[in-house]
Amino acid sequence: MLKAPVLAPQTTRLLGMLGLAAILLVFAVYCSRFIERTSFVIDGQRYYALFDDAMISMQYARNFAEGHGLAWNAGGERVEGYSNPGWVLYMALLHKLGLPGNQTSLPVQISGAVFLGLNIVVVWLIARRVLEGELAPLLAAGLTGFYFHLNNWALQGMEVGLLTLLLSSAVWLALRAGDAGRFSAWPYALLALGIWVRVDMLVPLVALAVVLAWQDPPHRTRHLAWGLGLLAAALALQTGWRYWYYGEWLPNTYALKVVGIPLAERLRRGLDVFGDFVWDSGWLLMVLPLLLLAFWPGPHTLLLFALLAGQIAYSIYVGGDAWEHKGGANRFIALGMPLFFVLFVHALDKLRGVLLQLRPGACAQLAGQAVLAALVLTSLFSFNVIHEMDARDKWMTIKRPIFVPGTERYVNLGLLINEITAPEARIAVATAGNIIYFAERYGIDMLGKNDKVIAHSQPHSTGGSLSNVEEIFRPGHNKWDYHHSIVTLQPDIVAQIWGSSHEMAPYLEAGGFEHFEVDGFVLFIRSDSPYVLWDVVNSRSR
Repeated sequence: MLKAPVLAPQTTRLLGMLGLAAILLVFAVYCSRFIERTSFVIDGQRYYALFDDAMISMQYARNFAEGHGLAWNAGGERVEGYSNPGWVLYMALLHKLGLPGNQTSLPVQISGAVFLGLNIVVVWLIARRVLEGELAPLLAAGLTGFYFHLNNWALQGMEVGLLTLLLSSAVWLALRAGDAGRFSAWPYALLALGIWVRVDMLVPLVALAVVLAWQDPPHRTRHLAWGLGLLAAALALQTGWRYWYYGEWLPNTYALKVVGIPLAERLRRGLDVFGDFVWDSGWLLMVLPLLLLAFWPGPHTLLLFALLAGQIAYSIYVGGDAWEHKGGANRFIALGMPLFFVLFVHALDKLRGVLLQLRPGACAQLAGQAVLAALVLTSLFSFNVIHEMDARDKWMTIKRPIFVPGTERYVNLGLLINEITAPEARIAVATAGNIIYFAERYGIDMLGKNDKVIAHSQPHSTGGSLSNVEEIFRPGHNKWDYHHSIVTLQPDIVAQIWGSSHEMAPYLEAGGFEHFEVDGFVLFIRSDSPYVLWDVVNSRSR
């Protein structure tokens, strides 16, 4: 019987590190291509811009960097229309680089690539503690590195890349300390830092503290004291600062997405969209890691499962995200997907081991590793699904990623508004990121993320069928008040229509707005506005 060749431990470690280096090199090329595909040329200049919600944070960051405080409108009412204070401050620091407006988003995207690359390394380190050999950890790192949904959120400017790195690093430090039989406060410190980046990180912090307190009786008191203590400190400091600066105990985004939304409705939609995510990603592949709980439970895998379950439960609790119609992992679940990939490869590797026991030998071992690698690589096509016909081309950057066509249109609209208005003009929008950022005008947010009145109002029903949860509740997009935004606040231009044009029409008429089509954009302009450059509007209108 042939025997499998035995390599020296130093050689196998070197091969593993070379494999990781190869993954990182390909990933760097991929990120470069991805970022380039999100950019576009307008009037001979290349523009880099982020997903629209990220550009809302950029608006706050620019105002803060320029000395106008953490406000969406310079000199306007203070409203906490963001959920990521740490990320906003980081964006403000990047604004200090002094780059022109068409390039300010590029450092944010490069930062996302760096955080994702570091996360690949950390996932590899986690996998080396959970899995055996050198191949399986590389496969887990590869799945993480080329998971479209995680990359898409991070490379288009969201804080997801940084939060994923913090979560993975906390897991690795916790596993390392646990294997050495000692206590470490660093995992809790990283997740407490994550709460400052985005408050949702309280979920993995609680999950980590509870699971480690249960798994590590000798240090149980220290786990609970550090974990829950840092949680309480982070929340108390952040809440106190919020009340001092904004006069509110909770973020405006909390009021927008939770106030008036019944828990049952949130749970119903959350379960519905999570079920769609599992089904679309290949339900058999998604449930495969559950074999570990049934047949190979262990402290490492239980910890990963607990943290992943926490992210899933939180996503369900808040009703999912606003862009579930695009498919794939939302911003909350994407954080836990690297842990899922470790569990996924672990389950496949355990099955490979069972089959090897039935047919041992060198050839069988090599064949098993080849099959394992093939299964993992082909699973990428299932995990990277989106609800568009050209999903594969978007993942492989043959075509532009999702959201980018909309981003380009919003940037063009913002630049147009800048050209046809005076600096004192007020612009009403539904997508509150790129348009206002590039228009450099005072914004009126018709969907309430940056408006306390709308955020605290009761949600609208779209009149959709009760069988379609997506039509009834879309987080952050089902509150508006046309009278408040159009008649009371009196914008100079209503740049977008939200909801029914027939419903909005009486308010536009009452506000004295006229319909124009300027450079292909439909605008409603207040006829008596002194801040509209009418000569420019008339010369470019159809």
